[in-house]
Amino acid sequence: MKQIIQSYKTGKMILDEVPCPQVMTGMLLIETKASVVSAGTEKMLIDLAKKSLIGKAKDRPDLVKKVIETAKREGIKNTLQKINSKLESPIPLGYSCSGIVKEVGDGIDQFRVADPVACGGAGYANHAEYNVVPKNLCVRIPPDPKNKFRHLAFEKAAFATIGAIAMQGVRQAALTLGENVCVIGLGLLGQLTLQLCRVNGCRVIGADIDTSRIELAKQLGAEAAVQSTNLAQTVKEFTNGIGADAVIITAASQGSQLISLAGEVSRFKGRVIVVGLVGMNVPRGIYYKKELDLRLSMSYGPGRYDAEYEERGHDYPLPYVRWTEQRNMQEFLRLVINDKVNVDFLITHRFNFNEALNAYSLIVGNKEPYLGVILNYPSPLKTSKISISNRSGTFKSQKIILGTIGAGNFARGVLLPAFSRIPEVKFQGVTTGSGMTAKAVAKQFQFAYCAQSSAEILNDESVNTVLIATRHNLHGPLVEQALKAGKHIFSEKPLCLNTEQLQKILNQYNNYTRKSQLPVLMLGFNRRFSPFIQKAYSVFKYRSAPLVLTYRVNAGFVAKDSWIQDPIEGGGRIVGEICHFIDTFRFLTGASVETIHAASIRTEEVTLTNRDSIVITLTYADGSLGTIIYHALGNSRYPKEQLEIAGAGTTVFIDDYRRLAIYGKQKERVKKKQDKGFVAEINAFINAILKGGPQPIPFSELVETTEVTFAIHRSLVTGQVISLADFLAEQNIPGIS
Repeated sequence: MKQIIQSYKTGKMILDEVPCPQVMTGMLLIETKASVVSAGTEKMLIDLAKKSLIGKAKDRPDLVKKVIETAKREGIKNTLQKINSKLESPIPLGYSCSGIVKEVGDGIDQFRVADPVACGGAGYANHAEYNVVPKNLCVRIPPDPKNKFRHLAFEKAAFATIGAIAMQGVRQAALTLGENVCVIGLGLLGQLTLQLCRVNGCRVIGADIDTSRIELAKQLGAEAAVQSTNLAQTVKEFTNGIGADAVIITAASQGSQLISLAGEVSRFKGRVIVVGLVGMNVPRGIYYKKELDLRLSMSYGPGRYDAEYEERGHDYPLPYVRWTEQRNMQEFLRLVINDKVNVDFLITHRFNFNEALNAYSLIVGNKEPYLGVILNYPSPLKTSKISISNRSGTFKSQKIILGTIGAGNFARGVLLPAFSRIPEVKFQGVTTGSGMTAKAVAKQFQFAYCAQSSAEILNDESVNTVLIATRHNLHGPLVEQALKAGKHIFSEKPLCLNTEQLQKILNQYNNYTRKSQLPVLMLGFNRRFSPFIQKAYSVFKYRSAPLVLTYRVNAGFVAKDSWIQDPIEGGGRIVGEICHFIDTFRFLTGASVETIHAASIRTEEVTLTNRDSIVITLTYADGSLGTIIYHALGNSRYPKEQLEIAGAGTTVFIDDYRRLAIYGKQKERVKKKQDKGFVAEINAFINAILKGGPQPIPFSELVETTEVTFAIHRSLVTGQVISLADFLAEQNIPGIS
C-alpha cells in the first residue's frame, strides 16, 4: 500500500510503498476512500521537521533536558545513538479520513466488514491507502435520509474528525439561544465553528485577515465578518456595546495578540475558548476587570489522549459523559447529512492520492488560496511484503539469518545496532505493527525485506533466528510459535505474561525429545552479562557461605495509562521490569528461589500505582537472602540502580553500572562508562548459535524468574510468604523434561 511519510530528520516528504498495518484486538482495518489535509496542523509538523537539530531543540526544550539527563547517565555515545534512532523514525501525516471496513479485530461487535466509516486520530487515520484504527475513533457513516440505500459521500464524511474539533470548541463555549459569538480565525476550523454556532441558534461575528475567507463566512451564515483590525468596533456596534457573549479562537498565532483581542471584544463575565494554537500570555488587566472565563478545548472531545478510551476501547457511560469524541463525530456527520452544516463550500482542491505530494506543495508554497484539501483514493493494492536490500550473495558467510518482529525505540536504539555489528548476522526480514515503521527500520538496517505480519517472518525458511521486540503481551505466543518453527530466539523480557502462556511455552519446549536439537532461547536479561556483575560473580564464585543481596532501584514514574501498566498488554512493572533483578540474583547466587514475600506501598494518590513501589524478599536453596527495593517515588537525578552483595567477609557495591567497589582483604575500585551488558548478552547469544554451546542463560532459570514474578503478585494479594514449589503445583505448571 502507499502512505505519505515525512522524515523527522530532514523534513523530506515521500509517497512510499509500505506493508499494510496489522489488525489488532479492538481495531478495524480500513480501506481509505478520502482524507482531509488539515493545513494548519500538518503544516506545523512539516515546518518543525524541516528545522535543523538546533531549531528542533529550541521548539522542544523539554526534550533537550531529557537528552542532557540521559547523556549524564548513559554517556554521550549511547545518547547520540538513541537520538539518531529517534530522528530516523518516520512521521505519518493526517488524522481525518473515511473509508470501508475490510477486517474487524477481536472484541468488536459494533462494526462489520463492508461498513462505511469515518475515522480520526493522529497516527491512526493517516493519509494512507489502508489504516488500522481503534473502534472508539471510528463511526459509521449515516445513510441519506432521502435514500436509505445511499450514505453520506466519503469526501464529506472525511471531515468528521475536524468537525468534532470544532464541535468540542462550541460545547466548551456553553452557548445558549440568541447569544452573540465571535469566531476569530476563519480557516477550515473556523468556518465549521461558525456554522455550528449558527445551528445552535446564535448570532455569529467572524474575523480574519483573508478577505476571501471573510466573504465565505458571510455565505455560510455569519451575520458579520470583518478584518481582525476592525473587530472591536464591529462587535461594539453589533452587540449595542455589550460585547460578545463568547469568543472562540480558531486561528494559529505564535504571539498572544489574539488572546488580548478576544478579551477586548468580550462582554463582562464573557467566555473565551481557545481551540487554535496561540500564545497564552494572558493580559491580566482585561481578563481581571471583566472577570472573563478562559477555557481550553481539548481536540475532538472527552476521551482524547486517554489510552483507556482510545487504544483499549473503554467507552465512557453516556449518562455521565454525554459527548465523547466518538459521539461528537457522529453528531457532526448527522448535521452534515441533514444539510445543517455545509462542507461542500469548504473544499477548494481535490487531488488523486497518487499525486498527494502536490497538495503539500500547494500548502507549503502558498501558491494560491486554499481551504479544504481533499485526497481521493483509487482502489489500492494490499501489499504485505516489500523487498528492500538484496544481499543474498552473503548468505554463505553469514550463518545467522535474522528476522525481527517488533522494532520500537529500544530495538532500534540498542538491540539492532548491536546485532548489526556482528559480521555473521544477516538482516533478512522485519515486521512491526505499522507498515511505515517496518519500512523505515528495514531501510535503516538494510533488511532484505519488510513484511506485514509475524507469520511471514516465522514461515521464511531462510530465517533461522528471530528477534522478538514487540509489546509484552505478544512475547509468549511468539516465543511458542518460534519454538515450534525451530528458530533460535532472542526475546526481550518478559518471557510471557501469565501461567497459561508459560504452560504453552513449556509444552512446546518439552516436545523436543532430543535436547541437542533445541534452538537457542535467550531473554533480554542483560545485567548478568555486565562486566560489573561478572566481576562480582568472580569475587564470590568459590564461597561456602550464603550471600545477602540488596538491589535498590530508583525506577522512575510511569503513568497509569501507559501500555506498560495495562495488565493485558504490558503486564505491569513486576513482570516486565523487576524480572531483570530477579535474574541478576539468580546468577549471583547460583541457587533456586524457595520463598517469596512482597509488600507494596498503599496510597490514595491517584497518579501513583501501588505495585510500582515494592519491597521483595527472596530466599534461596543455598541459604542466601535477596531483597529488591523497587520504587517510582524518587528523583530522576539520583542513580537508578545500586546493588550491594555481602558474604564471606566481603562486600561488593555496584553503583548504576558505572562504579564498583570491593571491600574485603584488599580494597578494589573499578570505574568506567556505564555498561549494563547489552552488547555482551547479544554476543553470548550469537556464540551459542555458532558454536553449539549451552544456552547463555539456562532455560530453567528463564522459566524460574518468570514464575517468581507471578508469585510476587500472589504474595501481594495474600500478604503471605509464598513457597515457589507450592505455587507451581497449585498453578499446574509443568516441569522441564
